[in-house]
Amino acid sequence: MIESVSRRAFGGSSGTYNVRATELARDRRVKTLSVTVVFLDDSKQLFQLEKRAKGQALLELVFQHLELIEKHYFGLQFSDNGTAPTASNADLMRWLDPAKPVKKQLRGQGYFYLRVKFYVSDPSKLQEEYTRYHFYLQIRKDILNGKLLVPPSTACLLASYTVQSELGDYHPDEHGPKYLSGLALIPNQTEEMERKIAELHKLHKGQTPADAEFNYLDHAKRLDMYGVDLHRARDSANKELQLGVTSGGLVVFQNGIKINSFSWGKIVKISFKRKQFFIQLRREQSESYDTLLGFNVITYRSCKVLWKSCVEHHTFFRLHSPAVRRRTPVLPLGGSKFTYSGRTELQAVEESRLRPRPTSATERTFIRCSSRKVVVGSGVAVDDKSKVGVTSTTRSSRAYDNKVTSLSREPRRAWGETSPDNVNDDRQVVRCSSSEGGFLDRSEEHRAFTPVLPPRAISYADEDPELVERPTTATGIYDISLYDQPPQTADENLVCIRMTPDEEGRFGFNVKGGSDLGMPILVSRVAPNTPADRCYPKLNEGDQVLLINGIDIGDMPHEQVVNLIRASRDSRVGELILTVRPSSVYEASLSGGDVVCGLGTAAVEEEPLYQYVTDPSSGGRETLEQSMSLLREGLVSGNLMVQFERLYRKKQGLPVSIASLAHNANTNRYTDILPYDLTRVILECGANGDYINANYVNMEIPGSGIINRYIATQGPLANTVGDFWTMIWEAGSTLIVMVTGLVERGRVKCHKYWPNIGETMETHGPCALRIKSVRCHYNNPAGYICNTLTVTHLQTGTEREVSQLQYVGWPDHGVPDNAAVFLQFIAEVRRCRRAMLEPTVVHCSAGIGRTGVLILMETALCLIEANQPVYPIQIVTHMRDQRAMMVQTSSQFRFVCSSILHAYTEGLAKPLPEFSFQ
Repeated sequence: MIESVSRRAFGGSSGTYNVRATELARDRRVKTLSVTVVFLDDSKQLFQLEKRAKGQALLELVFQHLELIEKHYFGLQFSDNGTAPTASNADLMRWLDPAKPVKKQLRGQGYFYLRVKFYVSDPSKLQEEYTRYHFYLQIRKDILNGKLLVPPSTACLLASYTVQSELGDYHPDEHGPKYLSGLALIPNQTEEMERKIAELHKLHKGQTPADAEFNYLDHAKRLDMYGVDLHRARDSANKELQLGVTSGGLVVFQNGIKINSFSWGKIVKISFKRKQFFIQLRREQSESYDTLLGFNVITYRSCKVLWKSCVEHHTFFRLHSPAVRRRTPVLPLGGSKFTYSGRTELQAVEESRLRPRPTSATERTFIRCSSRKVVVGSGVAVDDKSKVGVTSTTRSSRAYDNKVTSLSREPRRAWGETSPDNVNDDRQVVRCSSSEGGFLDRSEEHRAFTPVLPPRAISYADEDPELVERPTTATGIYDISLYDQPPQTADENLVCIRMTPDEEGRFGFNVKGGSDLGMPILVSRVAPNTPADRCYPKLNEGDQVLLINGIDIGDMPHEQVVNLIRASRDSRVGELILTVRPSSVYEASLSGGDVVCGLGTAAVEEEPLYQYVTDPSSGGRETLEQSMSLLREGLVSGNLMVQFERLYRKKQGLPVSIASLAHNANTNRYTDILPYDLTRVILECGANGDYINANYVNMEIPGSGIINRYIATQGPLANTVGDFWTMIWEAGSTLIVMVTGLVERGRVKCHKYWPNIGETMETHGPCALRIKSVRCHYNNPAGYICNTLTVTHLQTGTEREVSQLQYVGWPDHGVPDNAAVFLQFIAEVRRCRRAMLEPTVVHCSAGIGRTGVLILMETALCLIEANQPVYPIQIVTHMRDQRAMMVQTSSQFRFVCSSILHAYTEGLAKPLPEFSFQ
């Protein structure tokens, strides 16, 4: 044995191999990182990562595990101290940075929490039911832990949708008096609240879990604090404030009350320096200086988190794509180099829309969690008034319970636009958006301070227009004005729209109006699939144009405006920049070519230059087939519903003075549903004067010479039955279409204005009539009752036969369950009114919702038979020009659009031979 060898002996032609070192290196290479992710249903999953993996790798593993496709709205949160997220430690929560190693962001036991990062403004933008379910879980969690404050009435309504999702339809034999006591639904839950929830639960009959969750989101999006990312701060007087980052901008709260808001359109830059957060506001025309507002944030880290949240929200909701920073050498002065690199909302929605829909063989299913209260810890029960536990067990009493096919159909909305007892008006959306810009009064005691900084510190504005940020010591700057240029105006309702012409030099929209016509410049038509239709924000019919390429057109005549648009097409840049007030803000008082102004009525022709012809063989207009393709696409994408929501409900400039008179008040069923003076039905021999709550609605079918005439009216009251029959007699009507029940949900919707079979009734007054019920027939498959009545004028003895069709399968504020059955009823209505020139009397309860749906449906079928394109938005607009609020709810509009598409695709309605070759 060699006991000792000198080092020199291993020199020269020799070799060594370090066994121990290579094994240690091997161990270091294969070492992984264990990360636990807690999901929104409180389930957990352990993930293994390479120890140097970045946050993006973990995000992808999580999304793959969940099979979450619309993933760009979500992120992973962790707390600085490693504790679970609660309402008290919200300031310690951070978002996982995809660009940084996961190991550097681990805290405590290495827990990350899946959360919604960007709250979608409208749940209809989400294509997948599975995504909506995760949003539903997030909002429910926000409400239960006190992060999202909800009025008690709205909380009960939302809870009723949760009950419908988990327990299904209300059944008295299954759901006893205390059936909700085992569910944690809202904070501080009481027995009185549970009774209220149970009453609301009864109204959701027929809604699947997907329907209930969609309606839950649809109501939650209207909450003041929905989608608000709150951060604690202080003002110059050291009083506590909260800064909320939203999709629309920044909102300032004090003691839970909003005291100011700044839309992204008003903000030029956001920056921070140590613990101070700054907002630079756009200079007003009357100002010669920039406004710089500052806030003190608790810590430097919290200040940076607030700044990053602003950068991410502005990029996600306002930009077409994330800003790409030019790679240029900069001095190593420190400062944040953070930029948002994920998808924007526009990209996310487009990506989801273009994604192929799964076939029946590839459709995914998922299991919903329960809200049942559980016992946690060492036998300590969770407070059943404020905490919620979830279990992985589910019921299976319903075929569709908890296990639901994604993307099967559009969810069915709630039973009405307004919640019970008018506690939550769906038509009044109170949200923090770009339209809420403005300033707190300078004399207000609690306001942000103007920081006293050296001149060099205030002059931090970027000089290089291609840099997103300019690093300075311990600061971050985000220049909003570089990517989001709203018009230089104090009106925060305005939007800036940019577009370039197509290959043929057309933008694809028409305008009408001008100073020579005494009316504003309005967009009268936007052709599909044109630059005006594809630009973002999108140009819409009814938008008021204020500036063209920065030039005020308020005093320009029509021809000059048209020439200005043409000039932009021929310019070197070739870009058209419009500053418009959206039609949802400016309610146009114009229809077609009629111009209503203070000097009288004049006629104006729409400017035809920018009409876009999609098919040269179509004769200069869209074909029926093209309009059906647009209708299908609008339903799938949700754009059609957005346009419907933006329609004016009552036409501006049309008075309702006669209906508002004191002596007519008791003849109106609803105080806010009143007929226009211009189109109201005027009685000649009314018992109570010439007034009745009814309007003439005439629907012309182009190219056919047909004008369908209707009288849209409310369901008669006990004191208006005589006037109702007088109206029918004087109008010469022989058909009454009734689309309501006499009593619905315990409320009288219409007084019974006809006698029982074989009996008679008489009306009194100048036009005394005798009404006799001759026969009655019930059509079971189509769900309607047909009454044949004879009406006799007692003074002259003249007799007339009147048919009454009553559709009994239509729930109030809801929609029929079966489109095919509904179309059978429409077919019977059309059969009865064939060759009839007199107006058909149509009524529901208010005479606007279901009445409007029936008129819209029949008009669309006539257009199809006449081989004319069908545009439901235009039809509704034309109806609302004659009676306010026709087609009352978005669920009704979606149903009738789906029925139109069903009738066309199934061949139930098709062009008649005489119109086939138009």
